Amino acid sequence: MAMRLSIVFGALLFVTAMSLHNARVHAADPDIVTDFVVPAGMNASSLDGSFFTSTTLRQVKIVEGTAATVTPVNSKVFPALQGLGVSFAMLQYPPQTLNALHTHPRGSELLYIVQGVLDVGLIDSTNKLFTQTLHEGDLFVFPKGLVHFQINWEQNRTVKAVAAFSSSNPGLIRQHANLFKSGISDAVLQKSFGVTADTINTLKGL
Repeated sequence: MAMRLSIVFGALLFVTAMSLHNARVHAADPDIVTDFVVPAGMNASSLDGSFFTSTTLRQVKIVEGTAATVTPVNSKVFPALQGLGVSFAMLQYPPQTLNALHTHPRGSELLYIVQGVLDVGLIDSTNKLFTQTLHEGDLFVFPKGLVHFQINWEQNRTVKAVAAFSSSNPGLIRQHANLFKSGISDAVLQKSFGVTADTINTLKGL
């Protein structure tokens, strides 16, 4: 069992390294030539302060569970952000939960710890791992397109954080789903990572 887990973990690390080396995505919000973007179907003369206001985070509740939760405030839910190159999110990490390996292809992320202690990590394009333990009041930046994660090791306390992004729609690519839930054939995955069919099936089942 220990050997099997070791093989699976090693394969996941190799997958992450390969995806960083081969699949860095470079994109950014386009510059706009007006003060702000008026969504299609709306009349600029009828807009008031409510257009520039979002109440999305009023409805956020304290969560408990087995996974971290993210409540995004991007241009999809807050149209006034279109073209402005910024967005926001609230994150909650119940005890012993993970925000698994992922990237934001269109924006950097600046994470601020509101409550608790959170361990984070990122991997750069040379496959170097950077980790840090963050405390209340700390900030950590995840550069655009780099694979990263956050985990709450605390036993009884939910960690709360907020994040600002340098894009109105930074995007989200989860490494596991991107590689093992996207329909890539098992044969391609086996040859790419030099692992057996059993290992691929194990990774797909995670």
